[in-house]
Order: sequence, then structure tokens, then C-alpha cells
Amino acid sequence: MMTERRMAPRLPTGPAAAAVVAAGLGLMALGLSQVGAEASESFKAWLQAVGNAWMPGAGGIGPYSGKETVALVVWCGTWAGLHFAWRRREVSVTVAGVAALILIGLATTLVWPPVTEWLAHR
Repeated sequence: MMTERRMAPRLPTGPAAAAVVAAGLGLMALGLSQVGAEASESFKAWLQAVGNAWMPGAGGIGPYSGKETVALVVWCGTWAGLHFAWRRREVSVTVAGVAALILIGLATTLVWPPVTEWLAHR
């Protein structure tokens, strides 16, 4: 007598790809807000105000609290948006991973002080 094996249904890869890409976009937002804060005193003051609005003790770390807030909002927002758009789709996790690695590399470059200062004064 043969037994019938049942395979579990394959889940779509879209939600996983959304999470990976959103992480890269969140870090890219951090890098861009770093450059923006160096380029504009008014943007730096706005970042400080955003951080002070909700983060206890944010005054002690300056505009970094606002930069982190921007990164958090972009990360969560793009994750939710991409998850909703891709929740039932097959999305290449390899392409999403490569895109995220490129974004993370660019973001890391943007927060490196020589690059930040050079871009801010252009």
C-alpha cells in the first residue's frame, strides 16, 4: 500500500523580498539625511526637532535622533507598502538581496565623513 505525501503549499516570496529591500531603503534614508544635515542648517534643526518630539533624551545626541526617526519611518513605510504590493507575488529574493546590498553599500558610503562633507559642500 502506497502512502500519499502531501506537500505544503509554497508561500510567495514577495513578503520576504519586501523586508529585505525595505531595510536597504531605510539605511539609504539614514545616509541621505546625514548628507542633508551637513548641507543645510535648517534641515539639521528640523531633524533635531523631529527627534525631540518623541525620543526621550534626544537633545543629548543632537540631530542623530531625527536621522534615526527618518530611517525608521522610511523602513517601516516601505516595508508595509512593498509587502502590500508583493504579498501574493513571486519576487526574486536574489535580486532583492543584491538591491539591498547595493543600497546598504551606498548608505555606508554616505555616512563616511569625507564623502558626507564632500557631498554637502557641492
